[in-house]
Amino acid sequence: MFNIPVIILKKLVILPKQEIKLELNNIISEKTIKEASLNYKGEILVIAPIDTKEEEPSVDDLPKVGVIARVKSKIASENGIQVKIQGIKRVAVNKYFNNFEDILFSEVMYIDLPPLVEDEKNAILRMLIDTLNQYIETSNSASNDILAYITNNKDLDRVTDVITSYLPFDISKKLEYMQNINPIKRAKALIKDMQEEIKIAELDAELDGKVDDILVRDQRKFVLKEKIKVIKKELGEETLQEEQAKHFREILSKLRIEKRIKDKIEHEINKFELMNESSPEISILRNYIDYMLNLPWTKSSKETSNFNTVLKSLNESHYGLDNIKTRITEYVAIKNINKNISSPIICLVGPPGVGKTSIAMSIAKSLNRKFYKISVGGLNDSTELIGSRRTYLAASPGKIIQAINKCGSNNPVILIDEVDKMVKDYKGDPASTLLEILDPVQNKFFTDNYLEEPFDLSNVLFILTANYIADIPSPLIDRVEIIELNSYTIFEKKDIAKKYLLPRIFKEHVIIDENIRISDELLYFIINSYTKEAGVRDLERVLSSLIRKMAINNIKTINEEKVIKLLGNPKYTTEIIEENIPGVVNMLAYTNMGGVVTTTEVIDYKGNGNILITGSVGKVMEESIQVIVSFVKSHYKYNLNNIDLHFHLLDASTKKDGPSAGLSIAMALISLLEKRTIPSDVAFTGELTLNGKILKIGGLKEKLIGAYNKNINTVYIPTRNVSDLKDIPKEIVNKLEIIPVENFDELYKIFFK
Repeated sequence: MFNIPVIILKKLVILPKQEIKLELNNIISEKTIKEASLNYKGEILVIAPIDTKEEEPSVDDLPKVGVIARVKSKIASENGIQVKIQGIKRVAVNKYFNNFEDILFSEVMYIDLPPLVEDEKNAILRMLIDTLNQYIETSNSASNDILAYITNNKDLDRVTDVITSYLPFDISKKLEYMQNINPIKRAKALIKDMQEEIKIAELDAELDGKVDDILVRDQRKFVLKEKIKVIKKELGEETLQEEQAKHFREILSKLRIEKRIKDKIEHEINKFELMNESSPEISILRNYIDYMLNLPWTKSSKETSNFNTVLKSLNESHYGLDNIKTRITEYVAIKNINKNISSPIICLVGPPGVGKTSIAMSIAKSLNRKFYKISVGGLNDSTELIGSRRTYLAASPGKIIQAINKCGSNNPVILIDEVDKMVKDYKGDPASTLLEILDPVQNKFFTDNYLEEPFDLSNVLFILTANYIADIPSPLIDRVEIIELNSYTIFEKKDIAKKYLLPRIFKEHVIIDENIRISDELLYFIINSYTKEAGVRDLERVLSSLIRKMAINNIKTINEEKVIKLLGNPKYTTEIIEENIPGVVNMLAYTNMGGVVTTTEVIDYKGNGNILITGSVGKVMEESIQVIVSFVKSHYKYNLNNIDLHFHLLDASTKKDGPSAGLSIAMALISLLEKRTIPSDVAFTGELTLNGKILKIGGLKEKLIGAYNKNINTVYIPTRNVSDLKDIPKEIVNKLEIIPVENFDELYKIFFK
C-alpha cells in the first residue's frame, strides 16, 4: 500500500496502456504534476467522479478503483501546461486526503487479477475478436486500425482495455469498464454492447435503404412529371392544375398591389403548382389563392361628388332624419376639397322601425357605393369579424373581408347592425376587435387572420346601428359619431304614410293610387288603433294588408267602419289609465321601443319600514326608490317606520331601469301618504336627489311623444331640460302643457298644499 497524488478528469476516462494528452489550466493540477515529477517518478492516480454531472464532487463521489498513469512529457503553454500521460495499471483506492498545498492524495494498492481458465479465456477472446470484426464492418464509428493492436495478442486484460478505449462509448460506460477488474466480465460486457450496436447499425442501414428507395422513387416521379410536362407542352396540352396556375399568374400580373403581397401570392401559386393532385391541402390552397386574387385591393366604386344630388336622393327616400342627411352631405362636400379625408364612422341610435337600416342603404345608393349589412347581435366570437387561420379546419375570412369581397370594391358602405347586443364572454370580446376595425389609424393596415396580409379599410364608410345608447360598449362610443333617430310623432307617421309608404305599396301591388283615397283622419285612426311602435315598420305592414283587402274586394272608398271590418277590431286604444286613487301616478319612460307612459303604484300596510319593489325593476331604479324613501323621511313629517311600502311599476313584462322615474315615484308615495289623488292626465319625468333637486334626464323627445300618444295633457320635466324643447315637434309642444320644475318643493306646493 502506498500514497500517490491524484488528478480528477471529469469528462475523460483513461485505461491501462491508453495514452492521452491533457490541457491543464489550474494551479492545483499544475502543482500535482510537479509533485508527481519530483517525488513519485512522474506517476499519478487518474480518476473520474462517479457522478459526471457534479461540478464540485465530494470525496464520496470519487471511485474506489483508479488507474495509475505516468507523465511522459509536459510543455508549458499560455493557459497552463500540456501533458501526455499513459495508463499503467488499475489500483484499489483505500482513501483520499489532502496535503498542506491542497494537492489531493490517495492511499492505493495494486489489484491482483483473478485466475483465468485458459480454455474459457481463449473462447471468450475469439468471440470478442469476431464480434469486433462484425462491429467494424457494420459501424462507421470505429476504424479497423484497432485490429493491429490486438492481433495475436493473448492477454485478455489488455485486449479488453484497448477495445474499450477505441470504441465510442460515453463517459459513464467507460467508467464502468475501468472499474471492472475481471477481464472475463469485461469481455462479456463488450461482446453484449457491440452486438447491440451491430443491431442498431443494421437497423439504421435498413432504414437508410428504404429512405434512399423513397428518394429515388420520388425523384423518378418528379423527372417523369417534368418530362410529361414538356411532352404536353409540345403537344399543346396542359393539366387542369397547370392551367389553373397559369390562370392565377395571368390575374396576378394585372394586379396593382404591393410587391410583398404579390410575392406572397406568387409563392402560394408555386406551391399549388408543385403540390400532388391527390393532396387534401390542394383545394385549401386553391381557395386561398383565388380569394387573394379576387379581392378588390385597388378597385373602388366611383363616388357621387355632388352633395346636392346626394341630399336630393336622401330626401326622396326618407322623411326627416335631417341630422344624418346633413352629416353625409357635409362629408361629400369636404371630400371634394380633400380627397384623402377619412370616411366618417356613424352610429345610428334609435328604436326599431325608425329607418336606421333603410337610411344606411339609401346613403350607399346616393353615394353610388356598394352596400353590405353585417349583423353582430348576439355575436361573441371575435374570429367571426377577423377570420380564422388557414391551419384550422374550414377556415374562412371574417365578416369584414367577406363583405369587401362580395361588394367587389374597397369603398363600400358597410352597415354593422345591433352593436348594442354584442356579447363578451370566454370566446372573446368582439367590441374590442371592432375598435381596431373602425379606428382610422389602425384599419389602414387591417389584417384578417385568413389573409395574413394587411388590407386597407380606410376607404370603407362604416355605419353602426343600436337600439339603446346605454348598451353600446363605452370604448366604442369614443370611435363613432352618435346620431339619434327618435320616435316618429303621429303627424310624422301620417306624412310618411302618405309620401312614402302608400305610393310604394300601390306600386308593388300595381294599383293606381287615384282609385283609392285614404284621408288624414283615417290614417290617424289606423296609426292609433293598429300600431304601437316608435317607427313605421308595423304601419307599413298594416297598410299593405289594408290595400290588399281593398283591392281584392274592389273597395274604392274607405272609412273607420270598413277599416275595422277589413283589419279586425282595434288592437290598441289611446285612453289613459283612469285610476284617480292615491298612490297612482303616470310616469314617462324611454325604452328600446321608444317613449311610453307607464304607471307607478304604491300601497302601504302595517309593518316595520320594509320596502317591496316589483314590476321587472333594475338595480338603478331600485336605488332610486331607496333615495325617494330617504328623501321623504328626511324632508317631510311622515312616519314610515310603522308601515311597509310596496312599489309596483305596471307592465311587468318590460324591464325598467334608470333614475328618471324618481319624480313620479316620489309623487306616488306622497300621494298615498296624503291620501290625495294625482290627475290621470298628468305625467312626470326627472331624477330626484336626496336633497330634493330635480336633475336632467335623457330621451325627452321620445317621452313627450309617448305622452302625446297617450292623451296626456300636462307633463312636468326638469328645468335643466328646457333647452331640449327646441328639438320637439311644434305639434307636441302646442298640444302638451310642459311645466319645468327645479326642486321637488315646487311640486309639493302645487299638489299637496
